[in-house]
This record gives sequence, C-alpha cells and structure tokens, in this order.
Amino acid sequence: MELHDVVLRPVITEASMLAMDEKKYTFEVDVRANKTLVKQAVEKLFDVEVKNVNIMNVRGKLKRMGRYQGYTKKRRKAIVTLTENSKAIELFEEE
Repeated sequence: MELHDVVLRPVITEASMLAMDEKKYTFEVDVRANKTLVKQAVEKLFDVEVKNVNIMNVRGKLKRMGRYQGYTKKRRKAIVTLTENSKAIELFEEE
C-alpha cells in the first residue's frame, strides 16, 4: 500500500476542530492501515513529527430508503497527536 493512499481525508467536526488546539488531528484512513503506516504517511505528507496515533473502527449505520434497507460503508478513523515542537498542519488555506 502506498503512503499517499493511507490518509483519505481529514474529519471536520466540531469536536475535531477543538482538538486541533491540542495538536490532535483526525483523519479518515484506509481500513487496512495500521498505526505505523498512518504515522509514516502523516509525517511524509505534512512534514511534521508524530508523537502518538490512536485508531478506531467505525461500523456502518443501518439506513432505510422506503422498504429497502442497507448499511453505510464502514470506515476507520485515526487521531494523530503531534509533538510539541512540530509545526501545525494547515487543513484550510488562508488568504
């Protein structure tokens, strides 16, 4: 698996935005990725130093459309904590 295929997208929620003040960033990652792979990918993509990685699996939710039902896709989230002297990750471009 290539390193640029590991991190899919940042998770932008109210809780994840508040955690950015503590240098904790939340990303949606590939379901086959482990902590070591996520750490290597974030360090290479964003040129930062990673202190810790926590990973959680999110099951798909049951959704209904009329009489038909199915599940949303399962996904995996990684909360990446940066070191104190590491620079911040810029998720939004400032003009």
